[in-house]
Amino acid sequence: MTNTDAGRTSGTTQEPSLNRVMGPGLLLLFVVGDILGTGIYALTGKVANEVGGAVWVPFLVAFLIALVTGFSYLELVTKYPHAAGAALYTHKAFGIQFLTFMVAFTVMSSGITSAATASRAFAANFAEAFELSLSAGIGITLIALAFMVVVAAINLRGVSESVKLNVLLTCVELTGLLIVIGVGLWALGFGNGDFGRVTEFETGDRSALGGVIVATTLAFFAMVGFEDSVNMAEECKEPSRIFPKVLLSGLIITGTIYVLVSITAVALVPADQLGAGDTPLLKVVEAGAPGFPTHIFAFITMFAVANSALINMLMASRLLYGMARQGVLPRQLGRVHQGRRTPYIAIAFTTVLALGLIAFVGEVPELGGTTALLLLAVFTVVNVAVLVLRRDPVPHKHFRTPTVLPIIGALACGFMVTPWTDRNPQQYTIAGVLLAIGVGLWVLNHFAIRGQHAETAAEESQTPDA
Repeated sequence: MTNTDAGRTSGTTQEPSLNRVMGPGLLLLFVVGDILGTGIYALTGKVANEVGGAVWVPFLVAFLIALVTGFSYLELVTKYPHAAGAALYTHKAFGIQFLTFMVAFTVMSSGITSAATASRAFAANFAEAFELSLSAGIGITLIALAFMVVVAAINLRGVSESVKLNVLLTCVELTGLLIVIGVGLWALGFGNGDFGRVTEFETGDRSALGGVIVATTLAFFAMVGFEDSVNMAEECKEPSRIFPKVLLSGLIITGTIYVLVSITAVALVPADQLGAGDTPLLKVVEAGAPGFPTHIFAFITMFAVANSALINMLMASRLLYGMARQGVLPRQLGRVHQGRRTPYIAIAFTTVLALGLIAFVGEVPELGGTTALLLLAVFTVVNVAVLVLRRDPVPHKHFRTPTVLPIIGALACGFMVTPWTDRNPQQYTIAGVLLAIGVGLWVLNHFAIRGQHAETAAEESQTPDA
């Protein structure tokens, strides 16, 4: 019996499998919907604060880093088309239980911090859309908490329902960004705005390069999401065949939209004004089309960030499910609801963590920066894992990335994790607390797994030979 098989069987009870409902179209919308959303809607102004009018440059750099790493993910997901993503690849490459657990926990934490960021952004836009007078603290927090409970209910309902909702929300958020681009081009066509701003660097005491590096640490949050799709591999049809074209198409589509949106935004709204407040793209629409009903755009933004929360919570729960099925986490996390075919224990666990983050950490920039920090560390490991796993052949055909790309990816992602990027220290603090929790959970998990193995051995010893 393989490790995977062992993880899928509890005594004599066979757990149901996940539903394979995602074809190329749904997978593409999943990738696009996950990358678009909270980052570009919430952080465009913050990036402008760091780099000035050349706000598109950090988004372009973040896209290139994501693209290089995306090639590494393509080789691994087509080689090992199972749930758990980066944690599974780490497990196969290095075989170190502690490292596998920490990668799994880090990816899960990145998804939950991203979902918490999206939840708070949803609450802020909800208040604006309905013209509610809420305190910036408790009112927004309560809406965000309620929203996360709704996301958990949708997740529990089933992957088919979740993916269908993702299609709808992706179309909404894509519409919002196309409105920004369309309004901008319309206004610029009539001589409004200033394209000269897009080449201006305003980085304060930093050099232009230093400003771009700092801004990229924020902008990278807008590019994360492509890696979530590999955790859905067991719910995709023919994952080894469809992933290469779909993932690369998704990255190119979103990267192009981000560059166009950021150029349009700064051409219509000066960088200092763009960076003031939490709704930068709404300012762009107001500047380019003063008569446009801005409440509609607030609704679009609200649903866009809702999609980010839904997809990240889907990813986090499937990650725990996948690692439980591999025998790395307690098998209880791999339980699947008989009727809904969803990993209900994993969904409940990740929801509780998300609710805690929403309640106790409020700043979108630091949660977003922390998400990017955690994922860049994981991407470094994944790029190395590609090279290590070249010595592990598989019987089926799979994508193979040029060797130079994982090397470039590992160096670029590793550098972006370091303090040399002048990252806000609070991001390291939040990440450190999360990882410390992870170490504590690993200790508990270690004893739980040992007890689980002892229980299985006892059951097998009591089973009479056929």
